[in-house]
Amino acid sequence: MKNVTVLGAGTMGNGIAHVFAQSGYQVALFDISQPALEKALNTIEKNMDRQVSKGLMTAEEASIALSRINLYSSLKEAVVRADLVVEAATEREDLKLKIFKDLDALAPAKTILASNTSSISIGKIAAVTQRPEKVIGMHFMNPVPVMKLVEIIRGYKTSDATAEAAIHMSKDLGKTPIACQDYPGFVANRILMPMINEAIEALQTGVAGVAEIDGIMKLGMAHPMGPLQLADFIGLDVCLSILKVLHEGFGQPKYAPNALLVHLVTAGDLGVKSGRGFYDYSQGLKDAPVAYPPQH
Repeated sequence: MKNVTVLGAGTMGNGIAHVFAQSGYQVALFDISQPALEKALNTIEKNMDRQVSKGLMTAEEASIALSRINLYSSLKEAVVRADLVVEAATEREDLKLKIFKDLDALAPAKTILASNTSSISIGKIAAVTQRPEKVIGMHFMNPVPVMKLVEIIRGYKTSDATAEAAIHMSKDLGKTPIACQDYPGFVANRILMPMINEAIEALQTGVAGVAEIDGIMKLGMAHPMGPLQLADFIGLDVCLSILKVLHEGFGQPKYAPNALLVHLVTAGDLGVKSGRGFYDYSQGLKDAPVAYPPQH
C-alpha cells in the first residue's frame, strides 16, 4: 500500500501529506481550491527546509519527498489509484458524509477510506458507504510532522484487516497509533475540549485573565501550551464544533459550549487562522500579546 490520497489542503491535510511523502508514499493531495493546493505545497516545502536545517533530513531527501506529492482539483483523478484515502476536510458532519458518499462511488473497491475527524462518529460516516468494513478513523495531531500520536478509531463494522493496515501505516510514518472506541470525541477531545471549555468559563467569570490561566496550567500541570492558546491554535470554530458534537452525543450540560466561545466565533475571532482569538497574532505567533478582553 504505497498510494495515498489526502483530501483537504489545510493545516491538517498538508501535514498528513508531508509525513506520508517523507515516508516513501506517493501522495495525491486534493482540494477544490487551486490556491489552497499551491499554498499547501509551499508550506510543506518550508517545513521540510526547516527539517533539513535541523539535521532531521538531507536536502536530497526533502527534494525526493516533495516530488512524491501531486496536486489534484478533480476528486475522481485524485483517488483512481489510491490504496488509502485520508479525509482532512473541515470538521462538519454534513460535509464529511457527502465526501465519503462521493469517495465510495469513485475510489477502487480495495481502497481504505479513513477520516481525520477529531469527534464525528466513524460508524455514521461508514454508514453512507457500501464498504463500512473499510472505513476507519485516523486522527492525527497538529502539527502532524512533529506530533507522534495517531488516534485509531474503529467503527462498528470496521474489519480487523482495515484496523491492522491503519496501525501498520501509522507506525511506518514513525507515529504511535493508539486505538479507542467510536464514541463522541473519542479520547483526545473528550478530555481536552471540556478542559478548554472550563478555561474559557474561568476567563468569562473573572477568575483570572488569559495569561494567568495559561501560565498556571503551563507551570502547574507541565503543559507546553496553556488551554486558551491551544484553543487558538486548534481554531475556536473547530473547538466549538467539537463541543457541539460532544453535547449532542452525550446530552450532558458539562459539554455545552461556553457563551464567550460562541461570541468569539460569531465575531470571526477564530484564533491563529484569523489573526486574533484569546491572543493577538497580528505581529506573528511568538510571544503574542493577549487580545481578550477587548479594551473599550
